[in-house]
Amino acid sequence: MKTLIFILLIFGASCLNAQEIYFPPLLGNSWDTLTPSQLDWDESKLPALYEFLDENNTKAFILLKDGKIVLEKYFASFEQYNSWYWASAGKTLTAALVGIAQYEGLLSIEDKSSKYLGTGWTSSPSDKEDLITIRHQLTMTSGLDDTVEDLFCTDKECLHYMADAGTRWSYHNAPYTLLDKVVESASGKSYNAYFTEKIKNKIGMSGLWIKTGYNNIYWSNPRSMARYGILIQNRGNWDGAEIISDKNYLDDMVNTSQQLNKSYGYLWWLNGKESFMLPQLQIVFPGKLFPDAPDDVIAAMGANGQLLNVCNSQGIVFVRMGDKPNNENDIGPIFNNEIWKYLNKIIQNPNSVFNSSQDNELIIHPNPAAEYIEINLEAIKSTFKHGLDENQEIKIYNTMGECVTTTSFPLTGSGNDNLRIDISQLPVSLYFIQIGNYTKKFVVVR
Repeated sequence: MKTLIFILLIFGASCLNAQEIYFPPLLGNSWDTLTPSQLDWDESKLPALYEFLDENNTKAFILLKDGKIVLEKYFASFEQYNSWYWASAGKTLTAALVGIAQYEGLLSIEDKSSKYLGTGWTSSPSDKEDLITIRHQLTMTSGLDDTVEDLFCTDKECLHYMADAGTRWSYHNAPYTLLDKVVESASGKSYNAYFTEKIKNKIGMSGLWIKTGYNNIYWSNPRSMARYGILIQNRGNWDGAEIISDKNYLDDMVNTSQQLNKSYGYLWWLNGKESFMLPQLQIVFPGKLFPDAPDDVIAAMGANGQLLNVCNSQGIVFVRMGDKPNNENDIGPIFNNEIWKYLNKIIQNPNSVFNSSQDNELIIHPNPAAEYIEINLEAIKSTFKHGLDENQEIKIYNTMGECVTTTSFPLTGSGNDNLRIDISQLPVSLYFIQIGNYTKKFVVVR
């Protein structure tokens, strides 16, 4: 009896420590809320967040804590029931749907893609096309040429061999888009029908996949994106119902899927890894994708700053929908990180980079910049105490991975002055500055 009581006490204590996730009803508009003050968050920092979001063309922002709405803000004329496009954030929906199809025995991600798309679905040599599997489509490692004029084109004439599947990571939309046809071929249903049956209706989402040119784009209201975030936060389970039953697949989906881009899973972006790659670049950047976010953040990111972040360690899910943020490039890693900077101040997270990150020490200013950028030499020295040469090179890369500027500076001397780098000849764009094994982004504007 004493043993039983002890076990019950231990079990009960563990239950008390576990934070239960709230699931909004499948129908209706009811959704439990929490106030920032209930969470002991700093409400005085909220106006700065909302001003930042508004200035960056945001339509909707929602933040959940353990499933409950803490922040929900709509801007301009956008309202709660309005629909907006997910862009490439919708890729993560496809990743989940492929996993469901595999669990149901309709396909295996190790299958050759040609089993579902037919032989000759690319213009690659047949032996090279045969190397491509569903896994390669999920991980952006098909090896198909991403230098073609139209990266969205799914016609075989646009799908050329560049490298053996699995040997090259490249953010290439067309092979991903063809996963729709893989699922349709395997399930015998339209993509909308299969998605509605397996995910949408089961978690109370609104929305529809809409063909736009070669692309298939998901549209929904912002709360539907938040619902999907809860599903992923709770490991594919919705209020006791298993939606993504294959937990091994789910774990693989939100972890490093290959060794080329360690910050990419099955169509999910991953924080906290030792390096990352970005779309249309063949550079491996050292460091975390979102330096100011918790390491366990996973993100769905789409064009013009469509964002879904899931952070299990904090119990947080956030959604941002809207037009293109100012000075943002493509899918939005910089903008995503900027949001976390504001959230850290609100949440007062003791593990945030405001207390510990070297990124807080090494500051590029101004950023965005027009004519020059400055870096404090003392900050460089204190940040990089090891691993720098006596005369260290600072290199600036453009988004094509080309080194456009190289500057040397001495590590001896007082080093109290700022190092000024002339960028007046650089075109307006996003750039990456590399110092030793550290990389930081900045934007040139005019």
